[in-house]
Amino acid sequence: MTEDVRRVSEDDDVTRAHSLAREIFPGIANKWTLLVISILGERTLRFTQLRGEVEGISHKMLTQTLRSLERDGLVERTVYPTVPPRVEYALTDAGQAMRHTVYGMCAWTRRYLEHIEESRARFDWALETAATPVESRPASSGR
Repeated sequence: MTEDVRRVSEDDDVTRAHSLAREIFPGIANKWTLLVISILGERTLRFTQLRGEVEGISHKMLTQTLRSLERDGLVERTVYPTVPPRVEYALTDAGQAMRHTVYGMCAWTRRYLEHIEESRARFDWALETAATPVESRPASSGR
């Protein structure tokens, strides 16, 4: 393969990866998906067990979340031919890798928690004071 063909192929892969990331990450970055990934990272669970572990999630939202994760290859759904059918959910290797990434993001958040909170407070304060008309601001006593 020539260098030009290889470069075009790599460029196509990068473009495809960026496009896919724009589709996948918003779905993964919601609270339900992160909780499901975290919980399924510990063990395989049936739907009702998983719903009991994810406090506050509705039946419909859990179904949607699991379908989305299954579609993206992060969750594997196994149906056992029993009466009634038994269905179990587990993370795939890709799901486990995502779980480690999510945990890394959580560790980053814990590490920079105070920095982020202080920065937000400074930003919000500056925004509020900039929005307050000069006439209504308290007089400065700095002479």
